[in-house]
Amino acid sequence: MSTDTNTNTDPNDRAEGPGTNGPENEVSPTVELLQKLRAERDQYLDQLRRSQAEFANYQKRAKAQAEQDREYYVADLAKDLLDVLDNFERCVDAARASGATSIADGVEMVSKQLLAALAKHGVEVLTPLGETFDPNVHEAVLRQPVSADRPADTVSQVLSKGYKLKDRVLRPAKVAVATDH
Repeated sequence: MSTDTNTNTDPNDRAEGPGTNGPENEVSPTVELLQKLRAERDQYLDQLRRSQAEFANYQKRAKAQAEQDREYYVADLAKDLLDVLDNFERCVDAARASGATSIADGVEMVSKQLLAALAKHGVEVLTPLGETFDPNVHEAVLRQPVSADRPADTVSQVLSKGYKLKDRVLRPAKVAVATDH
């Protein structure tokens, strides 16, 4: 009986020689598929992370906008009530001019009460007399000549009160400005 030690009957155990297409010379379809799936997974993971970051930023912006809306929710109502306050002041002036001081005092009390209610919500009266003219909070209606008590570019007279809500101007004050020309 002849024993051949180099005889191998298992086809999977065959040694591949140079010039043959063995496993070390080509990438198997399974490895290619695995690489493709890993790249696709990485792409989806990147998209997920970006979407999560965008959503987190959206939530922050929405929260900030909601806080700002809450802070200034009273602005439209306050603007409407400013005309009412102006009419109360005119009523007080007219009542005092006609000698009806008790009516003037009553209307003035109501006006102060309304102003106090608005102040609870952050509405403030602008009192610019003597301040440097600022077009962001003042509306120049008249020009007056400069004098010793009125330097140039200052508010010399308030014709209509201005109001602001926290840091926003609801209505600019209508003013006369001292100018030298």
